Formats: sequence, C-alpha cells, structure tokens
Amino acid sequence: MTFQQIIQKALAVRQKYFQLEKEKYGREWTPQELMSGFVGDVGDLSKLIQAKSGVREIDDVDEKLKHELSDCLWSIIILADQYNIDLEKEFGQTMNSLEERISNEA
Repeated sequence: MTFQQIIQKALAVRQKYFQLEKEKYGREWTPQELMSGFVGDVGDLSKLIQAKSGVREIDDVDEKLKHELSDCLWSIIILADQYNIDLEKEFGQTMNSLEERISNEA
C-alpha cells in the first residue's frame, strides 16, 4: 500500500466508526475523545515494548505489537484529518528538516 492508500483506508474505517458512534452514542467522537483513545493505545504500546524488552510477560506479543502500532498510526491519520493537516506533505517536510538538523550537528 502507498501512504495515500493507507490514509484512504484509515478514513474509510473512520467513517464506519462514525456510524457506530452515532448508533451507540447519538454522535461522533470529538477530536479530544479520539486523542484520549490514542493515549490509551500508546499506553498499550508501551506495555508491549516492555514485553519485547523482557520486563513484562504478554502472550502473542509480536502479533499484539503489530496491531497496536497499526492502531496508533490510524489514530495519527484520523487526528491529522480532523485538523486538516496533509500528513504526507508535513511528514516529508519534517523529515527533511530533521535530516538538515542532523547534518548541521555532524
């Protein structure tokens, strides 16, 4: 998948969640609620990284790590969309800036 295809898939899944949220809660989650969900996913990711480092025991850690990294990426894409940020463009610009900074420090 290209990055654009990943973004489009994430947005399509978001639309399905939108429908589910309307049915369950009568409204879609706010950006703040989406962010809270992301924070929970980052906490889960942290525990999985600890398990990969040997300080926690979690069954099927490799499969769960793949899943959680994907969940976190989904949240970032959805939050970027909520705030009208062209994530593909901004990511490229940020990486270029970081490369320049590293080159200047070397």
